Amino acid sequence: MPKKELFQRYLLFIISLFFSALGVAFSKHAELGVSPISSVANVLSFQFTAFSLGTWLIIWNCMLILGQIILLRKKFQLIQLLQVPLSFVFGWFTDLGMWIVSPIPVNSYLVQLLLVLTGILIMGFGIALSVIADVILNSGEAFVKAISDTFHKEFSNIKIGFDISCVILALLLSLLFFDFRIVGTREGTVLAAILTGLVVKFFTKRLSEPISQILKK
Repeated sequence: MPKKELFQRYLLFIISLFFSALGVAFSKHAELGVSPISSVANVLSFQFTAFSLGTWLIIWNCMLILGQIILLRKKFQLIQLLQVPLSFVFGWFTDLGMWIVSPIPVNSYLVQLLLVLTGILIMGFGIALSVIADVILNSGEAFVKAISDTFHKEFSNIKIGFDISCVILALLLSLLFFDFRIVGTREGTVLAAILTGLVVKFFTKRLSEPISQILKK
């Protein structure tokens, strides 16, 4: 692959991180729960407020990267260490997104739902861009792939199990930290689990060809 195209693909991936993070920020602002993969960090941000959601996402993503190294051992490719700085970028983008959406008044449940749906739409757009960039997986997807490769299981099945596990862990942490109350994981998390894949598919189908043509010029 020409260096120019490779650079453009990584640039597109960074742009995709911004939109994905902005989508998380919209959902967080609604306080109806975030996507399954971000749900653990979201609960931790409620309990340990000294760290922002973006910082907790950095910590969570780095834990997933460590998990990949433990699972893959010698099979872990050094290029995948790029996930570390990209995880920091995603965390910083999330906090920037929180600042951007903070002026939006949340004064009704309808507004909360609209914010969640907007967040899912924006996040799905961002994920679609990362798929089109096709340079490196985000830490969550890479962790799922590491499990899939290690135990020779279908990626899609592991992905579903991973998302469910994230939500269960978030619920357990919530019950532990908040006197058996559910905090930070609500219907927005369910909506994200159901709709994000559909949004990604919609944008990928329509944007893949034109963006790929631009990247190859």
